[in-house]
Amino acid sequence: MSHSLSALGVVHTALSLIPLLAGTYAFIRQGAIKPATRAGKIYLLGLALSVASTGGLNPGHAFGVVILLIALGGVLVPRVSLLGRLRPYLATFALSFTFLLSLVPGTNETLTRVPLSHPIAAAPMAPVVLGTLLVWLVLFVIGFGVQCWRLASVTTPPPADGTAG
Repeated sequence: MSHSLSALGVVHTALSLIPLLAGTYAFIRQGAIKPATRAGKIYLLGLALSVASTGGLNPGHAFGVVILLIALGGVLVPRVSLLGRLRPYLATFALSFTFLLSLVPGTNETLTRVPLSHPIAAAPMAPVVLGTLLVWLVLFVIGFGVQCWRLASVTTPPPADGTAG
């Protein structure tokens, strides 16, 4: 059972690796995807190029557009003063969530195509695919919790008397 990729599929796969690598780098080095950083800019550009390269209007493209809209929200939410102290949390959530959502088709495509001679999963709803997605979800929840903790420790001013609390 061979799942060869078209030329467009190869280009799309290569472009899809850009946000994966940039996002992973941003999480490791900065604890979050921050649009003002080089990694954040590369992540967002790679995300847009990946979605643009899907090859026509199909469910995958629609899913990609939703991911882009969430990323746009993550970029714009810090400018909405009405949201007050929630802004950094919402921005962090949105950009981290786009990373999680991007893993859904990537996981599905990888597990149903690799190795070529006998793919790990027979179908997108195979238990191994669903289990892997569950692992990504658990890591996302834990990671976002850590990000919130970091944001709270950065945005909470120290006591006026200089004590640590």
